[in-house]
Amino acid sequence: MPLSNGRSIETLIPWNAETLRQDFGKDYFAKIPKYDGFCTVPNHTNYCREIHGFLNRYEPISTVPVEGEFPNIRKFLAHIFGEQIELGYDYLQLLYLRPQQRLPILLLVSQERNTGKTTFLNFLKLIFEGNVTFNTNEDFRSQFNDDWTGKLLVCVDEVLLNRREDSERIKNLSTAHSYKAEAKGRDRREVEFFGKFVLCSNNERNPVLIEAGETRYWVRRVPPLTQDNQNLLADMRRELPGFLFFLFHRELSTREESRMWFAPRLLATEALRRIIHYNRSKAEAEIIAIIRDIMDAEGLEQYRFDISDMVNMLEIRGIRSDHPSVRRILTENWRLLPAPPTYYTRYAITYNGEVIRQDSKTARVYTVTRVVLDELLKCGTSQ
Repeated sequence: MPLSNGRSIETLIPWNAETLRQDFGKDYFAKIPKYDGFCTVPNHTNYCREIHGFLNRYEPISTVPVEGEFPNIRKFLAHIFGEQIELGYDYLQLLYLRPQQRLPILLLVSQERNTGKTTFLNFLKLIFEGNVTFNTNEDFRSQFNDDWTGKLLVCVDEVLLNRREDSERIKNLSTAHSYKAEAKGRDRREVEFFGKFVLCSNNERNPVLIEAGETRYWVRRVPPLTQDNQNLLADMRRELPGFLFFLFHRELSTREESRMWFAPRLLATEALRRIIHYNRSKAEAEIIAIIRDIMDAEGLEQYRFDISDMVNMLEIRGIRSDHPSVRRILTENWRLLPAPPTYYTRYAITYNGEVIRQDSKTARVYTVTRVVLDELLKCGTSQ
């Protein structure tokens, strides 16, 4: 199928037997290859069109690696990934050499214009061609998702998926090995899923709901481009053979440390912390403030409390919350576990903000250390 840019792509179009007979005669049927069915096996360096009698629906990429320089690509990726450029190379190298490897959800944000976010999506399309699909927010929420089947990358520009059901869906898909594909007029079927998500947004605060402790996102804030090159994509297209040669022979700078390959500590950015802070509930933000006030006032390196203590202090601060809600914040968001019944010193916040010591008691307590508090506070900083 010809494209407007002069290139062409291969596409499968169903023809009935009578049409083929009219065009080529009945003897032509003996020449048509026959397959037992379809499969989807991604491979960029050793691609096979037919596998054990099945037609591979994953599309080959046309660029052949050849040693050469790629100054425009190098400069552009340095702009996108900044100080994390080696991680950026690792990300693209894993996409190219290990397409079935789970990778983090890459989210590029910037409220400024002309930053190159959309150009990066188009650059991925240049490399992986028909194995990249562009979705809208509505496409992502639609029950009909058969067009994702067999795609390496699912890209969403101007993303706004800040509802909890959107967040849960994209998180689950990012680590899923299979999912239910559904097309109009056809039954749902379970298929393999190895897709990765690349999202872009002009909203730096809440493009996607990300809670504290989440490790599946890699968020980068992209600054504006210093130079506006209208032919950048064409220049990078010419450099693709040299860039793929570089990826093929380059040694990874990281090793597999999580289900998303990268250790979470490597992907912790200020842009991620800003989104986490914005998405905090009032109750969670107030719990952090209460713990900080008590630890600072009493000079504590760790603070122990039970659920009832915190619910009472939240009520004093004007926030009505219940035990299950506070427990969910501590266990799910902060990954804290209660200790067995322990005799501990109790503290409380008065209506005028004074910290007082109360009678000790025995209860199942949660412990927040100074290190944990500093990390929680760090997630609340912004620039």
